[in-house]
Amino acid sequence: MTLWKLFLALGFILLIMELITPTTFFLSLAIGSFATGILAIFIHTYNVLIPVFVIVSVASLLLFRPFLREKLNGKEESGIEEKYIGKTAKVLEKITKSSGVISIYGERWEARILDNEEIDENAEVKIVKNESLIMYVEKI
Repeated sequence: MTLWKLFLALGFILLIMELITPTTFFLSLAIGSFATGILAIFIHTYNVLIPVFVIVSVASLLLFRPFLREKLNGKEESGIEEKYIGKTAKVLEKITKSSGVISIYGERWEARILDNEEIDENAEVKIVKNESLIMYVEKI
């Protein structure tokens, strides 16, 4: 097997490993492997290819991992907050401390109140908090 085929095969194996364990570590190694595979078409010595693989892998790890981590963390932390928290919703079923349903953006959500005041159907409420699949609201 020629060197370029070896590095490209290694790149595909590393991509599959990245899909199984999404850590961005194997993605960096795959990028290094693909870059080295392309270079191996023209250069046929391990003395050049191995350092290239290491340098490109480390560089992609240092460059892409913080960027991807920031993007992934940003989505997880702000997705619900940006879309729902502070927005107005319509009450579909009377809301108490233990039951209730609201509608927002055409979606149906379980809802609860934080205080002891009940909110009747067809009222408008403001979403103040989210816990899992339950929105906590207050009367407007």
